Amino acid sequence: MNFVKTIIVAIAVLFGATLAQATDLTAMSDAERTSFQAEVRAYLLSNPEVILEAIQVLEERQAVAEAQGDAQLVEDNFEELVNDGYSWVGGNPDGAITVVEFSDYRCAFCKRAHPEVLALLEANDDVRLVMKEFPILGPDSTLASKAALSILVNQGDEIYEKFHDLLMTHNGAVNINNLSRLAVEAGGDGDLMEAHMEDQVIAQMIAKNHALGQRMNISGTPSFLIGTEMLRGFVPVAGMQTMVDNARAQLQ
Repeated sequence: MNFVKTIIVAIAVLFGATLAQATDLTAMSDAERTSFQAEVRAYLLSNPEVILEAIQVLEERQAVAEAQGDAQLVEDNFEELVNDGYSWVGGNPDGAITVVEFSDYRCAFCKRAHPEVLALLEANDDVRLVMKEFPILGPDSTLASKAALSILVNQGDEIYEKFHDLLMTHNGAVNINNLSRLAVEAGGDGDLMEAHMEDQVIAQMIAKNHALGQRMNISGTPSFLIGTEMLRGFVPVAGMQTMVDNARAQLQ
């Protein structure tokens, strides 16, 4: 939606029109459309301060609609989000509050979020973290996730956790040599990692995460489920803490 149309929609919504009515300019005759546009232009020139107010009202209504849509998506996919049976679980595995993170090792904002998530876990001993490998930024992302999942499946949770941390703080190239080196640094076996990266079970895990992400309308990383609320994008730990507190309050 371009800026001019956004203003028209916002003004119409502010004055009680529905979104469909506001955007259905094609239903007007040429004369009606010209008259309507002239009236809007005249009103805005006389009352320019209403533009920000109208946009704010429109954004608030859109945010409510998006939150309602997210709530339904969470309800429909909750079990697969929090308990898929194959994703790594960190924090307190028995924690009452689950945080699910969709992450890509080549994502700069995921790397920024990593220490924030660790701080969240450190501050809340009732939080359970589910890590969804979600490579969407090209072949290097997929290669890194295959390596991580190979370690998870064949070398265990502890080495995966260390490897995940090393990858999230790694700023160099993503290739087999570096991945093998990081696997050894994490206490694992680089050759064993490489030998199983193309296993069908690894491809299936990634495919399932992509399918779940598509159902959840996740198009970017990081994306989180915190309790029953979706968080799409990076926020500092204080914002995530507020959502954890909200989730905890809902349990009481």
